[in-house]
Amino acid sequence: MRKTVIALAMLSLAGCASQPANTTASTTNNNAVVASSQSEQFTELADKIWQALSAPHKTALPDMSADALEQRYQRNKAWLEQLNTIDTTQLDKQQKINHAMIHYTLKNHVDEYRFKAHLMPLTAEGSFHSSLAFMPGYTQFNSEQDYRDYVAKLGTINRYMEQQTAWLRQAIEQGYTQPKAAMAGFEESILAYIVQDASDSVYYDPFNQQPKFIDDQTWQQLQQQARQVIDEQVMPAYDDYFTFMVSEYLPNARESVGASELPEGNAFYKNRIEHYTTTDLSADEIHNIGLQEVARIRAEMLRVIEQTGFDGDFDAFVNFLRTDEQFYPETAEELLQYAAWIAKKMDGELPKFFKTLPRKPYGIAPVPEEIAPKYTTGRYSGTNRDDRAGFYWVNTYALDRRPMYQMEALTLHEAVPGHHLQNAIAGELEGVPEYRQQTYISAFGEGWGLYSEYLGLEAGFYQDPYSNFGRLSYEMWRAARLVVDTGMHAKGWSRERAIDFMASNTALSLHNVKTEIDRYITWPAQALSYKLGELTIKRLRAKAESELGADFDIREFHDAILENGSVPLDILEAHINDWIKQQ
Repeated sequence: MRKTVIALAMLSLAGCASQPANTTASTTNNNAVVASSQSEQFTELADKIWQALSAPHKTALPDMSADALEQRYQRNKAWLEQLNTIDTTQLDKQQKINHAMIHYTLKNHVDEYRFKAHLMPLTAEGSFHSSLAFMPGYTQFNSEQDYRDYVAKLGTINRYMEQQTAWLRQAIEQGYTQPKAAMAGFEESILAYIVQDASDSVYYDPFNQQPKFIDDQTWQQLQQQARQVIDEQVMPAYDDYFTFMVSEYLPNARESVGASELPEGNAFYKNRIEHYTTTDLSADEIHNIGLQEVARIRAEMLRVIEQTGFDGDFDAFVNFLRTDEQFYPETAEELLQYAAWIAKKMDGELPKFFKTLPRKPYGIAPVPEEIAPKYTTGRYSGTNRDDRAGFYWVNTYALDRRPMYQMEALTLHEAVPGHHLQNAIAGELEGVPEYRQQTYISAFGEGWGLYSEYLGLEAGFYQDPYSNFGRLSYEMWRAARLVVDTGMHAKGWSRERAIDFMASNTALSLHNVKTEIDRYITWPAQALSYKLGELTIKRLRAKAESELGADFDIREFHDAILENGSVPLDILEAHINDWIKQQ
């Protein structure tokens, strides 16, 4: 680099006879040097940050002590300051996206520590005790050492859960608990992991099938070691956590529900809005958008009710949907098979809407029974491993609360063309850093998922008016989130008011309404990302259709939306505007 600068200076001195032309050349070349320097500096820094943030913990869970968290915070804060010094105008388009993505991830680490997220490492759906239970499925076992490392890691669960519990005790003292009403029954999710026989534990699953590369004697020793660690360390850790939750945390959880009631609550909620929506919209603006969308969708729902021939008003129709047995599956298998049929039907429609399809397949499975009672109706569980498929989870708990008329919308959102398609394409992007493949931005991903439900109309789904009402109910569900989330966290709404608003505007079962409201209470602002993301994608599509006219190609448009992975909404908008010009 130094030699290049000297050479450029000598060139400039040698060209005095044609000063204007050579000054331009010199300036251009110097700009190129500066851009190259900024590019290299950013790439080196971003790679260093990602390697640290994604470093695998093969033999031990992360240290959650106060000193360790403070050290990681100071490191991340210093890196964030370095990222902010990069002149992004000197980066090319892809590197600008890279910068935005690593900045998004790192800033969230800094912000979460600053707002003491470590004092609230749990939501109504679960906590570290349930997240840990995914460890067997996320661990790769390709050698004997992998199994030994896994057993060693199991041996650190006790320490890890003790550290997390210590933070929860501080949360009680400092007023950072989750709301009591939203956490009712939470202890059952802990109890579900406690077993009398170690071989029945989810943590023992990797030892149920002997691999060919381990001999019988070694395998038996590994099995014995795993059972011993589960019996002597893992189960006691869960017992202690259950006791703490029942005797200390839940009785002392706060009575209020809004994030605004927390210390620095208003600033915290504003920060979470920015993080989950990648916009600078205020809570009031989002609330009003939600009310407008609720009114629009309500009118469309009334038209669909007329199509069914039902004799009664909106409330009577919704009560009919919630109580009539014809709309509910009799068995879990029936529900799963229906979901599979819908997914396979959509698989056949994908080439009409996309030029680029992913290699990674997906499966369909029930939500794990340990977490199902307080879990949402369905979810996509992705994977970064190349030897595992992604999975569309369907909640088969309480079948009388899982209406079949909502399954088309749910399946298109969670499987294809929704989360699986988007996540798999992102994971298979070529020529981009790993963090571009693995970072998930809620406003983009959930916005795409909700847009995918709408896309089902063009793919020939929702032919039955009840199913179409189910689609509208799901869209209403996401619109109502804008109202109830901001209502509870910024406007002083009670849990009961939020439940009433959701129940009176959607066809969700009352069980689902309550579990959803509790999710929003304990996960502020995340629920805002769906509708705001979808509205952005729809607006960009309308603009592309208007400006391109007959040249608009839906397959090209969808590829353009997905080709950079999960990105902030402002970057998506700039990219699509560029794409429209290029067409």
